[in-house]
Amino acid sequence: MGAFTADPCGESLPREGIHRILVCRPNHRLGNMLLMTPLIAELERLYKGAEIDVVAEGPLAADVFATYFSVKHIYCLPRRGFKHPLSFLSLIFRIRRTRYDLIIDPCLRSGFSRTLARVFRARYKLGFDAQQSSTTLTHVVPESMAPHHMAQRPVALARWHASPAPDASPGFPAMDIRLSEDERTCGKTVVRELLAEQPQGKARCTVGIFADATGDKCYPAPWWSEFLATLRESSPRCAIVEIVPMHGRSMLGSRWPSYYSSSIRRMGAVMAAMDLVISADCGVMHLAVASQVPTMGLFCVTDAKVYGPYGTRSGSLLTHDLSAPEAARRVAAAFPDLFGAPAPQPGGVVPAPMRLVGR
Repeated sequence: MGAFTADPCGESLPREGIHRILVCRPNHRLGNMLLMTPLIAELERLYKGAEIDVVAEGPLAADVFATYFSVKHIYCLPRRGFKHPLSFLSLIFRIRRTRYDLIIDPCLRSGFSRTLARVFRARYKLGFDAQQSSTTLTHVVPESMAPHHMAQRPVALARWHASPAPDASPGFPAMDIRLSEDERTCGKTVVRELLAEQPQGKARCTVGIFADATGDKCYPAPWWSEFLATLRESSPRCAIVEIVPMHGRSMLGSRWPSYYSSSIRRMGAVMAAMDLVISADCGVMHLAVASQVPTMGLFCVTDAKVYGPYGTRSGSLLTHDLSAPEAARRVAAAFPDLFGAPAPQPGGVVPAPMRLVGR
C-alpha cells in the first residue's frame, strides 16, 4: 500500500483554499492518538500552511500534539460524555461555531466519529465507507482500500482524494510526538543518572523494558524473568531500565533501575535516550515508536500487521510459539550491533531473526 495515492476516478479535493482542517478522533486511548500523528504530518504535506484542529477524548491528545506547530486547537471531549452533558455539549457547540474547509473522519465504522463529522460544519467531509453511499461525507473512500496498519489508514484516506502533491512520496510518515531538543537533553540526563551507580561499568547498550499491558497481552512476571536473564546472557554489559506503568508499581520486582512519570512526554524523552525499548503490545509501545527509539513490540494476542511498530529499526516479535528464552534470543539476533553475535545453539542452529511486521 506504499504507493496509495489519489483516486484516479473520483473528484479530487482542491489543493488551494483548504485552510481550516478538523480531524475527528474521539478516543481516550494513548495508542490510538499516537497512531494519528502520521495523518497530521501528511496533512501538513498536502495542505501546506493550513491550520489543523483535533477532536479527541480525554487529556492525552494535548500532550501528543503539544509541539505540532500546525495544530491550533485540541478539543478534548470529556470521557463518557453522557455523564457530563453540560461540558460535553458546550464543547460540541463551541467547535460547531467554526466552519471548516475540510473535516476528516479517519475511523473505520465508528458511529461516534461519524456523528461528530455530521454535526460539525465544513465544505468538504472525508472518510471511509463500506458501501460508498454515505450522506454525511462529500468524499468517500471504500473501506476495502484501507491499509492493514492503523497508522497508515488515515494517511491513505487523506491521499485518496487529494490532488497529487509536488513532493509526493510513496512512503508513510512515521509516528512522532516531535520531542524538542530540551526534552531529549533532559531524557539523556535522567538515563545517565539512573545508570551512574550500576556496578557493571560502562554499559554497551541501554534497553528499556515496559512489562505491563491489558488482559491477555500482559506477560507474567516469571516470563519476564526468564526473558531478561537470557537477554543479559547475550550481552552482560547491557543496562536494563524499567519503565514503570501508570499505576506506579514495578512489574519486574524492582530489580532494575526504573523510571516513572505520569507525563507521556517525559516518559517519551527518557525512552528516546535508550538504544532499544522492548514492550508488550500497548500504548507505551506506540509511545516509544513515536519517540523515535528502536522498539520491539511483543505480540501474543492482537494482529501485529495492524498495530505493530514500524520505522526507526522497529518491528514486532510474534511470541505465540516461543518460550521466553527463545524470544530473548530472537531479539538479540535482530540487533547484533547492540547485543553482539547470537550465541551458537545446540546442533549449530542459529536463532532465526524475529518476524518484523511493517519494518
